[in-house]
Amino acid sequence: EMQVVESGGGLVQAGGSLRLSCAVSGSAFDDYAIGWFRQAPGKEREGISCINTDDHSTFYADSVKGRFTISMDNAKNTVFLQMNSLKPEDTAIYYCAASVHRIEFYSPTIEQFEFGSWGQGTQVTVSS
Repeated sequence: EMQVVESGGGLVQAGGSLRLSCAVSGSAFDDYAIGWFRQAPGKEREGISCINTDDHSTFYADSVKGRFTISMDNAKNTVFLQMNSLKPEDTAIYYCAASVHRIEFYSPTIEQFEFGSWGQGTQVTVSS
């Protein structure tokens, strides 16, 4: 069973940057997908980015496009989310999630049900 562990959250001022990491273990597959979701207080969980490990194709939600960048290391066991130009509305708990198959980015969203393994979340707080 795949396991994922997030790290790198914290407190940053508006306009600043943070980099989140997602360490992946236990994968029995060479090709899978890693997604990043976030949940702000009182709001539903939102899928914001995803990367397929086979071809490095990526997805970004409109809310983060142009500011966040997802990437992975060559060994395919760590995925990063570089977050620049952070805004107070980016404040949320950020979750990493793993899917045992690649995700086809046909729609403007990614769905939670496609991801079977979830991390515990890391808090990101952006002050104004």
